[in-house]
Amino acid sequence: MKKKKFRHLSLFSGCGGMDIGINGNFEVIGNFIGSKKKWVKIPKTKFDTVFANDIKDSSRIFWEQNLKNTNTVFKHESIVDLVKKHKKGINIFPKNIDLVTGGFPCQDFSVSGWRKGFDSHKSHLNTTKIKNKNETRGKLYLWMKEVIKITQPKFFIAENVKGLTNLKKIYETIKNDFKNTGRGYKVFSREIFAPDFGIPQSRRRIFFIGVSKDFLKRNKIDFNEDDLFPEKEFSDKDTLFNKYLRYPISKSFFVDLKEPAEEKKDLSQISYSKAKFFPKLQGNIEIKENGFAPTIRSEHHGNIEFRYLKKTNGGKNKIDKGKIQRRLTVRECARIQTFPNNIKFVIKDGKNSISASSGYKLVGDSVPPLLSYKIIKKIEKILSKYP
Repeated sequence: MKKKKFRHLSLFSGCGGMDIGINGNFEVIGNFIGSKKKWVKIPKTKFDTVFANDIKDSSRIFWEQNLKNTNTVFKHESIVDLVKKHKKGINIFPKNIDLVTGGFPCQDFSVSGWRKGFDSHKSHLNTTKIKNKNETRGKLYLWMKEVIKITQPKFFIAENVKGLTNLKKIYETIKNDFKNTGRGYKVFSREIFAPDFGIPQSRRRIFFIGVSKDFLKRNKIDFNEDDLFPEKEFSDKDTLFNKYLRYPISKSFFVDLKEPAEEKKDLSQISYSKAKFFPKLQGNIEIKENGFAPTIRSEHHGNIEFRYLKKTNGGKNKIDKGKIQRRLTVRECARIQTFPNNIKFVIKDGKNSISASSGYKLVGDSVPPLLSYKIIKKIEKILSKYP
């Protein structure tokens, strides 16, 4: 019997962290899933990403270089322009979509940003030329809502920064707008702390999961929040009957990695920010080898944390012979985000190149693949059971 496939449409796709996780079939460091093996292969899921989009040149190049052998149609266009084309009768979005996902832009909701909310100073093309107040970066979730209305998936997943919950009125507006999409969705939201699921960094993000009311009615079923979100697997404490695994620590992130000066092939490991050390500013702390890393952000240069700091600068990680005070490489950031080693983030290929600066941003913007894999498992089980 042929294995049933589920069709996935990805928006604001970046470097495909959400999509890699949803599709499965990638390698992670064993410690991230409680295994003693160096590397473990995550199984292939029943999902197939058939559509993705992003406006960044680096995203287009990334998909062409890393994910060209998939079944995905990648559109290097704004979601606003894609929806407008659809409304003009142009065939844009695939049919029979089971799942829509998207991490709508977070800069206007983040505590590290300007917190403009819906009144963003940037357009949907990330420029300062705004022609329509509903086409700003801060309102792009409305265009994700339009795609959900067009494609009518059984489920959708939306992701954003934890800071969104501090903007309570905006947070509730977004949630209610998602509920009223098309013929209606039951929408749940939860803050997820990445280490609880084996992702080795102090990342907190808000996830919305929506399920079609038509799907629920047709199958005479109902769900609550716990039916859809993954259960915690890791903890920083030994618990009764070993219910939880212990959080992964930084030492396990860098297995088999050479120092940048010694690496000859992997440009993502050779490349790291040379920005000087500025005490007390963001991005100027050393990661703790016996703890998990700070959040990998969509930053570059002086905002990338240090792998090693000199003792005179407060460093505690041992700097052996051949090592120097330096910031995390692009590859090390990708490891912390649970990307597999075969993915290239720094590429030198003429006009189709990705700089280290763009590579850092792609990595930091992404949902960790291992986290999206764990989030999708309950939805996959439900779709396998109900038509």
